[in-house]
Amino acid sequence: MSSYKVKKTDGNMEWFIHDRFGMFIHFGLYSMPSRHEWVKTVEKISEEHYDKYFKYFNPDKFDAKEWARKAKDAGMKYAVMTAKHHEGFCLFDSKYTDYKSTKTPAKKDFIKEFVDAFREAGLKVGIYYSLIDWHHPDFQIDIFHPRRAEENAQELNKTRDMVKYREYMFNQVRELLTNYGKIDILWFDFTYPDMDSIRNEYNQFAIRDYKEWMPWTNKESWDSENLIKMIRSINPEIIINDRTGILQDIKTPEQTTTSDWPKYPGSDEYMAWEACHTFSGSWGYYRDEMSWKTPEMLIRILVRSVSGGGNLIMNVGPTSRGNFDKRADKALEVFKDWMNFNSRSIYGCTKAEPEFKAPQGTVLTQSDDGKRLYIHLLEYPYSEMNMTGMKGKIDYAQLLHDGSEIRFREEKDGSVSFIIPGIKPDVTLPVLELFLREEV
Repeated sequence: MSSYKVKKTDGNMEWFIHDRFGMFIHFGLYSMPSRHEWVKTVEKISEEHYDKYFKYFNPDKFDAKEWARKAKDAGMKYAVMTAKHHEGFCLFDSKYTDYKSTKTPAKKDFIKEFVDAFREAGLKVGIYYSLIDWHHPDFQIDIFHPRRAEENAQELNKTRDMVKYREYMFNQVRELLTNYGKIDILWFDFTYPDMDSIRNEYNQFAIRDYKEWMPWTNKESWDSENLIKMIRSINPEIIINDRTGILQDIKTPEQTTTSDWPKYPGSDEYMAWEACHTFSGSWGYYRDEMSWKTPEMLIRILVRSVSGGGNLIMNVGPTSRGNFDKRADKALEVFKDWMNFNSRSIYGCTKAEPEFKAPQGTVLTQSDDGKRLYIHLLEYPYSEMNMTGMKGKIDYAQLLHDGSEIRFREEKDGSVSFIIPGIKPDVTLPVLELFLREEV
């Protein structure tokens, strides 16, 4: 068994840590301007103009079963979908607002269709809910709000009541946990970091309009402690992320990954974590965005996440017609082709034991029972690859994608040299599977 002990939390983490790979779905009115999910605040779009998107929102190509099929084919074991993003628009039939999909021409409860289809496909389901709301009349105008630059913003804030907004937020979270069956993950976004972090991470969005008087939003603003208590009273085993400002079951680094597995604060035990990434530079559908990741980058992100003891949730931003665009489909096909033959190095795997040192240009994962070690060849070697400290530890080696034998030679210095095919196999990222000798 793995020597890395993950701290036990309230959430049911067993399936999550085993499955390792999920789909994120960012969908909303922002799919219509198709210029980033933060378009409302980046461009300071007025409510009057943004209401045009609400008036004409009609994803006629939406097919939740097709989404679920694509996720499952790609090797994803769970999915999280946006019920409400920062724009405030709800993709579920909330009784606390008319700013929802059932009031658009679509007349659909997208969250209901999502959870039903993904459950039917055998996938775990999660719901994303933004703590921020740029549409609600009581949500304060702050450094990220679309109206932050208006001269009368400070006066407008005097009429806004965050107590009323919190009540609205609590009511909607309760709806999501009671109206759609058992939800496996509740993915919140987001409590504001300190000002230095905002300057570094969000300068391209809102910080240039920052004014000293603007209110600051933190875990006290959300009443996160009582919010979490309410959630646990409904679903004690649900997985909750870290973005309420109170760390719960998983840490969620964004657009990055790490081989340094974080430990739970004040503990020697490790915390479960999930890297969240996009296929391109945007979470929502962005028609003209061109920085799409290559097949090699996609697979590397996955194996690096698992090699650091974490999960990967990979995002799709559907078009306003409700379908995945061709670039997203191609990216999902990359995962489908690779996971079909190499998923054994992902499911039920984790960070390799410290005794195993990855050869240059490789990343290691190891099965949780410790019996199999996987060498992911990020850089394809020529003829031979040497791994230190492996003498007497390997019983058999093969390429994982086709099960073909990889011969190896034990050296006098205690290392092992693997004889690698001179021609790279036709696979995005080849993997060596080592069956380790059992200790006597």
